[in-house]
Amino acid sequence: MYQLVKELVLDAEQKQVPISELMVRQEMEKTHRSREDIWEQMRKNYRVMKEAVEKGLTDEGVFSPTGLTGGEAVKLRNYRKKGTSLSGDDLLIAVESAIATNEVNASLGIICATPTAGSSGTLPGVMFGIKDKLALTEDQMIQMLFCASGFGMVIANNAMISGAAGGCQAEVGSASGMAAAAAVEIAGGTPDQCAEAMAMAISNLLGLVCDPVAGLVEIPCVKRNAIGAVNGLISADMALAGLTNKIPADDVIDALYRIGKSLPPSLRETGLGGLAATREGVRLKMKIFGTELNVNEDGFSINE
Repeated sequence: MYQLVKELVLDAEQKQVPISELMVRQEMEKTHRSREDIWEQMRKNYRVMKEAVEKGLTDEGVFSPTGLTGGEAVKLRNYRKKGTSLSGDDLLIAVESAIATNEVNASLGIICATPTAGSSGTLPGVMFGIKDKLALTEDQMIQMLFCASGFGMVIANNAMISGAAGGCQAEVGSASGMAAAAAVEIAGGTPDQCAEAMAMAISNLLGLVCDPVAGLVEIPCVKRNAIGAVNGLISADMALAGLTNKIPADDVIDALYRIGKSLPPSLRETGLGGLAATREGVRLKMKIFGTELNVNEDGFSINE
């Protein structure tokens, strides 16, 4: 198993294969299963992603039981189709796909955790954002998942991928880095460019806190996946253009780990800090769970 990004890159360069192929071979060796079986398992993951995006963009969209989120992927799609957007179609397709996925998650639908449920929209956002532009086949979309899994594996083994352990930088940040690397590979970039894209994507989101309002994976989680997808695409383009991060990918992962460990518990998925602790965040929690509001010297707090 690869422990470092530089090991992934070096092996891919020496064997003259993409990183996605290294992941397929590793899985074959570890599980003693055929290439076809492993590929079909990943195909199922891809189709879950695809169905989530489609579900979130069907009719009026999907809505969470709390009413906090829902229907916004459809609103964005309808806005995009007017042809007056500032960001352009490609970017907004990525954003609406990311939001659609996370709205499905919030509505208790089925998603593919990449690497977590809270960050499940970032990778499909990037994938579906470039699908038509690059005329990608289903197998090419699956190839992207194998590439992303390689980088996700290294991040998970050397840092963290959960908001509870290291803040949202560990969830959406990791997902954005995984997506950026996968986009570079499928666009014809080198393994080294994949690593640079991942490093830039995570660097851009270092320090991002996890502060879910009412402790639910809805606000600000849904829209943070939109940012993760856009960041992934931008980082991929920068890497493909020849830009480098200067700080190596493995050092970036180490920084992610150290920053995550230094974040206070209130900013690690507890719903006690950041946006969750704003007056409106507290009011929404009270509305959903019926908790009491107690005004103190800081302004307010929650009596559980």
